[in-house]
Amino acid sequence: MADPSALPAVSIARLTHRYPGERRAVLDIDALEIRNGARVGLIGASGAGKTTLLRLIDGRLRGWTGAVSVLGHPLHPRRPPPRHRRCESGFVFQEFALVEPATVYQNVLNGRLGRAHAVRSLVGRFRPEDEAAAERAMRDVGIAELASRRADRLSGGQRQRVAIARVLAQDPRLILADEPISNLDPVNAEAILELLCDLARKRGATLLLSSHQPRIVAPYVDRFVALDEGRVVFDGPPDTLHDKRLAAIYAAERAEEGEAAA
Repeated sequence: MADPSALPAVSIARLTHRYPGERRAVLDIDALEIRNGARVGLIGASGAGKTTLLRLIDGRLRGWTGAVSVLGHPLHPRRPPPRHRRCESGFVFQEFALVEPATVYQNVLNGRLGRAHAVRSLVGRFRPEDEAAAERAMRDVGIAELASRRADRLSGGQRQRVAIARVLAQDPRLILADEPISNLDPVNAEAILELLCDLARKRGATLLLSSHQPRIVAPYVDRFVALDEGRVVFDGPPDTLHDKRLAAIYAAERAEEGEAAA
């Protein structure tokens, strides 16, 4: 049997997905591979399929056809991955998805639920190694001093750091981030991108993040994959994504904005 670590982090072939009642496929990808340890930016106009692809890779989507493997294990189109594999992928949400009345520490510790014993996780009981992982994650993202503060009393940049720490506490091999900087100002956006990429590299994790801001993301990734109507229309290093090609990728979105303003 092949060593899973020697296989691509993500492998996709002949993938098609349609939402119920829709004729057009939201995803239609002939082939896509992401190597272990890569830092990949997923770009494209609104509705291009970025979030749908991230949700599929995370094992959250049902009813697709094709072949998808994540971290050396095939996904099934009709059921979620086994519990012991779900924690190998961590998801950073656009809207943070924190438990607002809970403390920073409690939110980060929730990242260990997938690695806790099933019965213990139901009652929120954690092992010393779970607590140590949460504390390490908070130190890594620079929020250890905020451990006892409630999540609803944090700034946007601090909240995103909590969301990242929660994912890191899982010890994932694959980090999926859906528009992680869309709610942040440019200074915080760059700080979060640098943090995500640096921590992924230090922990040996693969990073796949979606963004509407390719110019900001470019210095932090080694590859862009662009989607248009669910299809891959560009796949290459950031320095080969020239202005004309980038304009074509976002042309449909700008046309829609123009029609709305008219």
